Amino acid sequence: MTQPGGKVVVAGQGYVGLPLAVRAAEVGFDVVGYEPDAERLQRLLNGDSYVEDVSSSTLLSSIESGRYFPTGELGKCADFDIAVITVPTPLSEGSPDLTHIEESARELAPFVRTGATVILESTTYPGTTDELLVPILEKGSELRAGVDFHVGYSPERIDPGNRVWTFSNTPKVVSGIDDVSLNSVKAFYDALVEVTVPVSGTRIAEMTKLLENTFRHVNIALVNELAMFAGELGVDVWEAISAASTKPFGFMTFTPGPGVGGHCLPVDPSYLSWKVKQTLGSTFRFVELANDVNDHMPHYVVQRAVVALNRARKAVNGAHVLVLGLAYKPNSGDVRESPGPVICDRLVALGANVSVVDPLLGQIMLPRGVTRVDLTREGIAEADLVIVVTDHDAFDWEQIVDTARCVLDTRHRLPPSPNVEYL
Repeated sequence: MTQPGGKVVVAGQGYVGLPLAVRAAEVGFDVVGYEPDAERLQRLLNGDSYVEDVSSSTLLSSIESGRYFPTGELGKCADFDIAVITVPTPLSEGSPDLTHIEESARELAPFVRTGATVILESTTYPGTTDELLVPILEKGSELRAGVDFHVGYSPERIDPGNRVWTFSNTPKVVSGIDDVSLNSVKAFYDALVEVTVPVSGTRIAEMTKLLENTFRHVNIALVNELAMFAGELGVDVWEAISAASTKPFGFMTFTPGPGVGGHCLPVDPSYLSWKVKQTLGSTFRFVELANDVNDHMPHYVVQRAVVALNRARKAVNGAHVLVLGLAYKPNSGDVRESPGPVICDRLVALGANVSVVDPLLGQIMLPRGVTRVDLTREGIAEADLVIVVTDHDAFDWEQIVDTARCVLDTRHRLPPSPNVEYL
């Protein structure tokens, strides 16, 4: 059953699973949001959202409608029509860690029944759905995939905090292990999103996700390395990028930054690189080079900070450095893989007194030796150097440029000023 009114289980209620679960409830499905983490579950039950794309009021409305039921009880997942796995797939010492997928598959397998559909959304390498997920489901259910039940893959395309491209209006790539499975997966997402994009198989869908983020990763590395060289060549890389962006074809705008972060860019390309190495014995040189460039950017930011302080006849040891933003992207509180903590760690190691301002962060563990402060005129004026790491709209940018002695702006947010230098 793939029409609204059927039972949907969404395993994992994070930044991917919760928006999916709430949307499915909105269109009329009965949704079980399975979340084994006790702290997260309690917040869900209280109507307190920890995912920025789902407001607490929206979450509460979904619960009160009776169509969304968050639970940590595995037994509540029984009798599902559709199950969607949206669990994390991190890297562990450079290799894909699929233990969360394996665990979810084993937990759901006994509840798979004839006619049910299981969909994987977690980012992974090509072949995971067919080679890993299907055997676990078949073993635990004692049914045959493609004969008794359906299996598909649909890569998540969530961009946290994006108010233009949301879950419902972003085209959704869908696939299945056979035509019947594809039809079932497509029918489900047709009820949730405006456009679905069917592809010929799960490996294509898995590769699509990796291609999207590898494309971004490589191009960001290109402009990051260009930024490092452009300054020494006496070229304003930001103006050059702006000028190149006026070309209506053959160019796409990417901008430099202090490094890449979040749930995709530092991880997804390495999945593809790992698969190429394991299967073909070859090195995916573009990915390896992009990793090297982007991983080096926080160190380059610190190097530029040292130079800026030296120019003011101030040693980094003992200097007061005010860091604006720890999150990996503006208007987000997400610090996963963010370059901000790396920058802070290196500055502290060099003897700097580092303070951080980020009004969007929750209660997180700050890097050792770092103090969290509010943004004040006095604090800005007292800093020997202000580093813009994350350009949140909430910051008073006019006050910063008017008050700071010296600013290293890694995001090109501030207007040109004698006290501002760009990455």
